[in-house]
Amino acid sequence: MITAAQCRAARGLLGWSQQELAKSARIGIVTVYQFEAGVSQPRRATLDVIRRAFESAGVQFIDENGGGPGLRLRRRTQRKSPAGA
Repeated sequence: MITAAQCRAARGLLGWSQQELAKSARIGIVTVYQFEAGVSQPRRATLDVIRRAFESAGVQFIDENGGGPGLRLRRRTQRKSPAGA
């Protein structure tokens, strides 16, 4: 499950505002704000749509492995141009 710290960090890696995350995940900005501030814990379905929005943008979530949960950006692959183009 995604943590509030991972949410803030993922937005930072992508340069997204809370509004941009809310739009991408199709949730309310108040939901994003309250989650990140620790005011409330969203339902699992809401956390899933947040995670999917980040993953679609290239964020990979790293589960707890002794050092705590984390994240990273997926390596971007370069498209090869068609032959003769």
